[in-house]
Amino acid sequence: MSIGENINRLKKEIPANIKIIAVSKTKSPADILEAYNAGHRLFGENRVQELTDKAELLPKDIQWHMVGHLQSNKVKLIAPFVSLIHSIDSMKLLVIVNNEAFRNNRIQDCLFQICIAREETKFGLSYASLKDLLKSQEFQQLQNIRITGLMGMATFTDEVNIIRNEFRYLKEIFREIKNDYFAGQDYFSELSMGMSGDYSIAIEEGATMIRVGTIIFGERSL
Repeated sequence: MSIGENINRLKKEIPANIKIIAVSKTKSPADILEAYNAGHRLFGENRVQELTDKAELLPKDIQWHMVGHLQSNKVKLIAPFVSLIHSIDSMKLLVIVNNEAFRNNRIQDCLFQICIAREETKFGLSYASLKDLLKSQEFQQLQNIRITGLMGMATFTDEVNIIRNEFRYLKEIFREIKNDYFAGQDYFSELSMGMSGDYSIAIEEGATMIRVGTIIFGERSL
């Protein structure tokens, strides 16, 4: 099946309200254009350089999402145009994003990345550190960011119960954070979880966004 057919099949498979972030890491602009020509507009990249290079070449109405780990010194490269940053995992990074958004006269939408997996290699805030951050005066003073929800990555495993419990835990955190810190704020509504191998479980557990690449574009190039 073609890239366009893969996207359209996935859209028919899942609830209409779920946003599909087509993760185009290592894929060519031509591949992305094929998805674009099938009507898709939400694309995610893991690396800043790849994101900026592709954004330069491709249609300007694409909404680019930064889904990978974001280094502080790279924020300025994507600050003028990135639609959503999924991977805010520290106050330091958030302050830099805020400052770059201010320089670009933008309000930058962001998700807090929460560490829900058992693997030590995964980035993200703990629930306790997230609450400390949200209570801090430093956070209250940020004027050019808007927190629209949470993101998490499940353990890379075939054990469905582990994956389900991790996604369920993230949904519980989302509910509590929404209730305690964003009550009445309709924009705090996104739960980004689920990739090509586990997106169906993520949707069952409350995802509003899935980040999928392989099932759309095929296996990644090295």
